[in-house]
Amino acid sequence: MSDEKTGARVLRHERVYSGKVLDLDVDEVEEPGGVAGLREVVRQIGSVAALPVHDDGRIVLVRQYRYPVGAHVWELPAGRLDPDEPPAEGAGRELEEEVGLRARSLEPLLVFWTTPGFCDEVMHLFRATDMEPVPPRPDEDERIETGTFTLEDALAMMTRGEIREGKTVVALLLELARRNQVSGF
Repeated sequence: MSDEKTGARVLRHERVYSGKVLDLDVDEVEEPGGVAGLREVVRQIGSVAALPVHDDGRIVLVRQYRYPVGAHVWELPAGRLDPDEPPAEGAGRELEEEVGLRARSLEPLLVFWTTPGFCDEVMHLFRATDMEPVPPRPDEDERIETGTFTLEDALAMMTRGEIREGKTVVALLLELARRNQVSGF
């Protein structure tokens, strides 16, 4: 079996776990250049996130407990895509569920791999503007706090290590580049 995109040859494949959020495969592979190895790969359907920006430029973040890192984390409203869900729809859904805001405008910012060393997750990042309040609908197992910040305050939080989550760091830097009108963003 060969992966057409990369030329890697899968010598042995085993799905060792299938769950609600992810699957885990262990593959014995031969990669381009003859590199052979055992690869543990987290398979995930894909994720969406939105950077909510109010008309006055303030941004909204959510804070919730994240068990894998054992900490309360400030981050963008985000979640996984539902099967066959368009990314913009998913980002709008997550924004409504977690923050209680409906964006009339969702601008695609970036599509990127979150951690390609062991995971195939693709993150679709949007900038949400022209928002109106709606009732939030968090999942039953979510305890979400929201905060509204100036971009400067959020960047200072990032510098102090209070914001350390990847997609949020990316979004804040893209927003800074946008406001500074840096070419290419």
